[in-house]
Amino acid sequence: MNTGIFGGTFDPPHIGHLIVAEHIREAAGLDRIIFVPSAISPHKQHQTSSSPTHRLAMIRLSIADQPAFAVSSSEIERGGISFTIDTLMSLREVFSDDSLSLIIGMDNLVDFQEWKEPKKILEIAKLLVMTRPDVKSSIWPSMPKGWYSVYPVPAIDLSSSEIRQRVKEGLSIRYMVTPSVEAYIKNHQLYSL
Repeated sequence: MNTGIFGGTFDPPHIGHLIVAEHIREAAGLDRIIFVPSAISPHKQHQTSSSPTHRLAMIRLSIADQPAFAVSSSEIERGGISFTIDTLMSLREVFSDDSLSLIIGMDNLVDFQEWKEPKKILEIAKLLVMTRPDVKSSIWPSMPKGWYSVYPVPAIDLSSSEIRQRVKEGLSIRYMVTPSVEAYIKNHQLYSL
């Protein structure tokens, strides 16, 4: 089985996450995509995120109607800074018969060689890179051919930080997140303070 691993803070998960995940699932011929919310992202160590329980619940709600999507709480259960190599090693044990692919944005590819154990990551998983309209091809890293595959995905001008700000300002987030996530945010009064 071809399994894609899609990590992030997902605070909150939004329609853009779902659209690009579905797009790359089809384009790369993946059988499923596992969403992996980070405990603490190494790139966002100084930012405060919603509790892991809330982020996990929102992802589950977001993907509930797509059987090819699943969620792993491995990074949250492990705690601490979420390094991709640690996650891939633990998922390799769970999905030992699968071909794993790590899904990242073009913005992450730019500094991929500075990640913890990038070569070991590439031994465990293929690298599937989603295009980003704000990252020009002229600044793509000079990595050996075959280390990654690039997939054009729809450019969706939406971010979790924008959604959090809109909630804080009392503005609508309808159509930015699934209705179930919108209700969850409201019921748990997330982002409003």
